[in-house]
Amino acid sequence: MVKGIIIIPTYNEIENIERIIRNVFSQRRKFHILVVDDNSPDGTAARVRTLQAEFPEWLFLEERQGKLGLGTAYILGFKWALEHKYDYVFEMDADFSHNPNDLIRLYNACKRDNADVSIGSRYITGVNVINWPMNRVLMSWLASRYVRFITGMDIQDTTAGFVCYKREVLEKINLDKIQFVGYAFQIEMKFKAYLLNYNIVEVPVIFTDRTKGTSKMSGSIISEAVFGVIKMKMKSLFNKVEVQ
Repeated sequence: MVKGIIIIPTYNEIENIERIIRNVFSQRRKFHILVVDDNSPDGTAARVRTLQAEFPEWLFLEERQGKLGLGTAYILGFKWALEHKYDYVFEMDADFSHNPNDLIRLYNACKRDNADVSIGSRYITGVNVINWPMNRVLMSWLASRYVRFITGMDIQDTTAGFVCYKREVLEKINLDKIQFVGYAFQIEMKFKAYLLNYNIVEVPVIFTDRTKGTSKMSGSIISEAVFGVIKMKMKSLFNKVEVQ
């Protein structure tokens, strides 16, 4: 039985979705894929449905009625994965910024090396980012430093979106109490795993910026992360962070 599933949220990823799916399915270790599509007007979901005919037992699709945010897409995916009894649940982007060849390394960190959460980290061995302008690299690196300072987490890449969770972590965290919907969702999930004393391990990866499609980053997403982290930490000091 395949024990791992890759959750891939999509919005207008028609240029990438078939390649990423085929690449994941070509890996030595077999994984299933769940695509959570936010009603992409470019036909992303239709392309996935076509591929389902080729991979009927391996590829799954959940379609939503609008662009509802990265965090809610992953929450839907996590609940779906738990319901279908997967032991290892992955987050991965559709745009090849996360290399599918690294999936096995994240899996092994949890399966063999006793991690509860493994993070594909851009910053654990320096700065491993390709094709980003310097100002964006600096902003991302400083954001992770800022989150480490505020939260106290000993994680170099706190905003990483390439992650493997053991089933028990997602079962323990109250997914209905996750507040953030943008990229701050990544920080909140790590922080709650940290508060529950799970073993979080960073696996060095090389992050390559997308070459097709457009980035979903916006000013509101950055603002959510900057101010939301302070609020989240303050609540934790008074035991008001709802983890379970």
